[in-house]
Amino acid sequence: MIFHSFALTHRGRVRAHNEDRVAALPEQGLWVVADGMGGHAAGATASALIIDELSALGSAATAADQRARFRDGLDRANARILAFARAQGLDTVGSTVAALLIHGAHATCVWVGDSRVYRLRGGRLTLLSRDHSEVAALVAAGAMSEEEARVSPLRNVITRAVGIAAAVEPEQATGRAEGGDRFLVCSDGLTEHLSDAEIAVALAGPGSVERIARGLVEQTLRDGARDNVSVVLIDCIAAPVTDGQD
Repeated sequence: MIFHSFALTHRGRVRAHNEDRVAALPEQGLWVVADGMGGHAAGATASALIIDELSALGSAATAADQRARFRDGLDRANARILAFARAQGLDTVGSTVAALLIHGAHATCVWVGDSRVYRLRGGRLTLLSRDHSEVAALVAAGAMSEEEARVSPLRNVITRAVGIAAAVEPEQATGRAEGGDRFLVCSDGLTEHLSDAEIAVALAGPGSVERIARGLVEQTLRDGARDNVSVVLIDCIAAPVTDGQD
């Protein structure tokens, strides 16, 4: 598989600082968005520690090895964030994380919190992650509609994060990556403003991953961008098969 990817983060129209951090590491088959919380210095530190650990995972031998390395990196980041919070005398410091891992044809998305991973395949958009949030739990229980969730005062209350407990609880989904797949990893600063239908239209549009990623961020900025917004866009291209002859 050959990858074309682009990562972009913006502080938005309202926030004075950006607590999001992103990474695009096609050589490792890894793309990550981390959305920090706990105030500017604390949130930015938490998300930066996650990106620091996950960027140092190196090349994996197998998809299982890749997932194990990722989990170890997440555990190290969790411990570092907890240590930082203790040293600074802070109560709540943490970060969401959403990541796409690809090894060969094996694709894994891993997430904690409400940052998301989407896949566009054959013109159809699929949300691969599931928000760890109060409103997501209410929607799943049938107590709230998707439309109500988008405007609920509880929409930013997450139920899992990295750095808030002794053990981090990531969730993952596995599948296959195919040539022609387009993946989006994003923070809730994007999905707060754009519906899945709007995201699908944008991802299906013409242009490079950079052009489309910039267009997504521009859409949130035009809508007021109340939060930091981060996007990582990945195109999967099937590598040509050779027969080994000159």
